[in-house]
Amino acid sequence: MAQIYLLVAGVMLCSIPAYSLGWNLPRSHSQENKDVFQHLEQMQRIPSQWCLKDRTDFKFPWKRENITPIQVTQGTCHHRLMLQQIFNLFTTEDSRAAWSNTLLDKLLSSLHLRLHRLEQMKKDHLDCRDLGRAAREYFHGIHVYLKAKEYSPCAWEVVRVEIKRCLSLM
Repeated sequence: MAQIYLLVAGVMLCSIPAYSLGWNLPRSHSQENKDVFQHLEQMQRIPSQWCLKDRTDFKFPWKRENITPIQVTQGTCHHRLMLQQIFNLFTTEDSRAAWSNTLLDKLLSSLHLRLHRLEQMKKDHLDCRDLGRAAREYFHGIHVYLKAKEYSPCAWEVVRVEIKRCLSLM
């Protein structure tokens, strides 16, 4: 019965429109984001509900109420920084040991394409120092968590779900 409530809660959360930092990206970028999200979805190896005891708050650094006007104008920079950190997370040897290489390669290929396109559209060389620091601290927390959990399948599942959440908020 509890699993049904978790499923309903998950569906409700996924149906809420995600908040955007306010930058306008072309439609092709939206499709590329969907591709990354879909690859992450396909990587699920174990049911998430098996890992409820392993959940943690990674303290995603941006919330609707604390986004500054400067960060809104730096949306492309923020997006690129976060995707780069996600790419770095999934290119580790520990990640290779945890996931199907075929699915992981598809994810990395989509992330690489996305990063390449964002780099091409970068018009202004905006200073992303504060954004970069927040992104690095967030992903450092993820790396520390994985190491503490000894890169267990449940730890990777918790991280996979967190990265999906992160992408849905971007």
